[in-house]
Amino acid sequence: MTSLDEARALLREFPVVDGHNDLPWALREQVRYDLAARDIAGRQNAHLHTDLPRLREGGVGAQYWSVYVRSDLPDAVPATLEQIDCVRQLLARYPKDLAPALTAADMEAARADGRIASLMGAEGGHSIACSLGTLRGLYGLGVRYLTLTHNDNVPWADSATDEPNVGGLSAFGREVVREMNRLGMLVDLSHVAATTMRAALDATSAPVIFSHSSSRAVCDHPRNIPDDVLERLAANGGMAMVTFVPKFVLQAAVDWTAAADENMRTRGFHHLDTTEEAMKVHRTFEEAHPRPVATVATVADHLDHMREVAGIDHLGIGGDYDGTAFTPDGLNDVSGYPNLIAELLDRGWSTADLAKLTWQNAVRVLGAAEDVARSLQATRAPSNATIESLDG
Repeated sequence: MTSLDEARALLREFPVVDGHNDLPWALREQVRYDLAARDIAGRQNAHLHTDLPRLREGGVGAQYWSVYVRSDLPDAVPATLEQIDCVRQLLARYPKDLAPALTAADMEAARADGRIASLMGAEGGHSIACSLGTLRGLYGLGVRYLTLTHNDNVPWADSATDEPNVGGLSAFGREVVREMNRLGMLVDLSHVAATTMRAALDATSAPVIFSHSSSRAVCDHPRNIPDDVLERLAANGGMAMVTFVPKFVLQAAVDWTAAADENMRTRGFHHLDTTEEAMKVHRTFEEAHPRPVATVATVADHLDHMREVAGIDHLGIGGDYDGTAFTPDGLNDVSGYPNLIAELLDRGWSTADLAKLTWQNAVRVLGAAEDVARSLQATRAPSNATIESLDG
């Protein structure tokens, strides 16, 4: 049996829980949620990283669908609701393949049923508009994690890719974390500044996640996780879900991406735009300036280091498919996960370790957040604090 055969066999028993996939945003941008125009029951290789056949080939058993909206949108909350509605439409359209999931028990039930557990994560605190009532509303609609920031600061938390504003978390930001703990909503620290990571770990009473982040020691990008933060995951009980985005995992790609992003902006496109027209601009730039190529081994290097620092019980996978213009060779789309597992097998990772990486850690962390929430709800009422009352 080859390593790839062994990887596929393992994934049949312990499929991948992926922490972050931007399919809903891609559907919004490409076809304005016309699901018939991008019918993921069939292969959409020319347009998307994600469809049902390739999810099955990749051994995906649970997916956190990102209900991300850009932080510069004037109406982020209704746009987030539209993203949630998109996920609900996908669940209604493909019930034989996608199972709605709100809890760790739902994830296990979907696995037993041979369906892909579908959870939701909101990417960026701008989606709650400084309102704890809105936070609770998103939880009520099924959102099970909130990334505290995206690429820009919010008034109560600093982003990794913006100028520091509040020094991590403000008083209201700490209250957001506490209310998320009370709800059972996972605190996601991808995209936040290192100061925010540390402040959130100080404030939380539940495990945190990084839904799609890699190691800063291996690739020095502010989106990645410093070792001192990785070291704290053991005591916290949380997990870091390695991302595949080349500009976060390959040092040579960091500089190239800065130039490519500037090229997009000078031509009137947002640097994260993945529409057909924007991708033509990307491809033209790449023809003139060949792109440094990440590989499966590049991602495995991050996991090797993260396992050494955080421990195997605190790792997972968050590919960021359909949220990035480029992917590593061998991880071109959602069918590629077996290649990563095969690489790790070749590096001596045990099947027990890989089962934790793919499935068990993510299910445990969500279940632990649920346990904390049950305890807190017995003693703590919903918070009605405002940013004005706490931050002045």
